[in-house]
Amino acid sequence: MKQPLGVILAGGQATRMGGGDKGLLPIGGGTILSHVIERLEPQVAGLALNANGDPTRFSALNLPIVADSIPDFAGPLSGVLAGLDWAAEQGASHIVTAAADTPFLPCDLVPYLMLAAEGTNIGLALASSPNGRHPTFGIWPVALRDDLRTALQAGLRKVVLWTDSHNAATADFPNDQSFFNVNTPEDLAKAQAML
Repeated sequence: MKQPLGVILAGGQATRMGGGDKGLLPIGGGTILSHVIERLEPQVAGLALNANGDPTRFSALNLPIVADSIPDFAGPLSGVLAGLDWAAEQGASHIVTAAADTPFLPCDLVPYLMLAAEGTNIGLALASSPNGRHPTFGIWPVALRDDLRTALQAGLRKVVLWTDSHNAATADFPNDQSFFNVNTPEDLAKAQAML
């Protein structure tokens, strides 16, 4: 398997944070998103951001912005599909996704996901830690994008329902804190302290 492309999922509505872009909130001399980029970019062959609305608000990042093709904020799977469609245009076979609100994501995320995916016939795997699976952190084969599009158009929204139907592997990570995500102002304060 070649080095996958990376897609940061930032297409949600951030309702628990009062709306807006959680990834652009300041933390430790940068933004949450700048920390995610710093950790993910060295692990992938190229990087894009899945975001909806006006893409110019992310222009400082110098990343391709890919919007959901499924309307009405259909959830993370819609962002995965947008990433898979972008990757298909680049001729890539896989993408790795990460959530835009997780500033401490593992610096070895991609190799462990690739290793787990190699044990499957289609190359699909999700990250897991002692707290459970992390469905926004996965490696996804471009070959399944039409299957995913059909499932989304039929109303499927739960990531694990779709990944389980394809016998996704699991890449186990020992540290729950790597997947700490910022959902509330309290979480932001906690992340600042963790830094």
